[in-house]
Amino acid sequence: MNYRNLGNSGILVSEIGLGTNNFGRKLNYKESEIIIKSTLDHGINLLDTADMYSNGLSEEYIGKATKENRDQYIIASKGGMNPMPSPTDTKVAQRVNEGPNKSGLSSVHIKRSVDESLKRLQTDYIDLYQTHIFDPFTRQEETLKALDDLVTQGKIRYIGCSNYMAFELVEGIHISRKYGWAEFATIQPEFSMFEREPESELIHACDKYNVGILPYFPLASGFLTGKYKRDLIPEDGRLAGGNTAWSEKWLNDENFEIIENLELWANNKGITMVQLAFAWLLSKRSVSSVIAGATKVEQVKSNSEASGVELSNNDLEEIDKILPQTNKAGVGNLPRRIQNTP
Repeated sequence: MNYRNLGNSGILVSEIGLGTNNFGRKLNYKESEIIIKSTLDHGINLLDTADMYSNGLSEEYIGKATKENRDQYIIASKGGMNPMPSPTDTKVAQRVNEGPNKSGLSSVHIKRSVDESLKRLQTDYIDLYQTHIFDPFTRQEETLKALDDLVTQGKIRYIGCSNYMAFELVEGIHISRKYGWAEFATIQPEFSMFEREPESELIHACDKYNVGILPYFPLASGFLTGKYKRDLIPEDGRLAGGNTAWSEKWLNDENFEIIENLELWANNKGITMVQLAFAWLLSKRSVSSVIAGATKVEQVKSNSEASGVELSNNDLEEIDKILPQTNKAGVGNLPRRIQNTP
């Protein structure tokens, strides 16, 4: 496993991180514990979670599984978005119904959320705390001051953001510099060979301001694994069913042709589709770690094997001719914004 700086911070993280939004949803504690404990065997030290994942169960599982060797993990969590349900949570409706300050990036909510996350994680610090989505109803000054207070108190060590547009990230950085507050070290966007919007503006801002990118959905919800075929859609896959927004987005003739050409290219190169997808992201200078989920130990292993796979400039040019072109600039992650608007 290779390691990179976590954005502009001094700590090193594995090139492949573990996404944990399946903990408490698809996986119970014992299954999640097995996954977590397997990460160190494959050199993975970055665990990415959020307070909303399974309504806090993901953080609880991580806290319980890592409390004996907490210092070996870099734990990243997020706050500010409406919670997602767990199988045991009958209040599937957004927990925002319990009160108007149960989501968003106000100082009150951030500080309360961090304290609650610390309890669930059974730790006295969070290595990286990220704002889960931009809050148009709260001034960035209020959010960033609250985060800086938490850094000063030692409750969090570095701050990051997720699902921000490039100008929102840069605005936040300049606000922090104006007041001498902690700056965003990282940003989490949806980024893959099929979701290339970050290449239009965000990646250039990150290069300039030395902000680390932590791509999520790096396999386009599993489509880039190659297990989806024109005539064979795995029933247990995220894109199964044919009527979800993800399946409608990815499962079409144009995209299947791209997948088939990528598989041919990867086979000729002697690498797997997962290795190709992750190596392509890691070829971007600002990418610190690729956040990849896993529900089996075998997936943790196969994900980790993408570290160290290098693509030449010629390789990247050939791949670019196969891929869909970069999306238009400035659109951001609009579906998530609409979903999270009170």
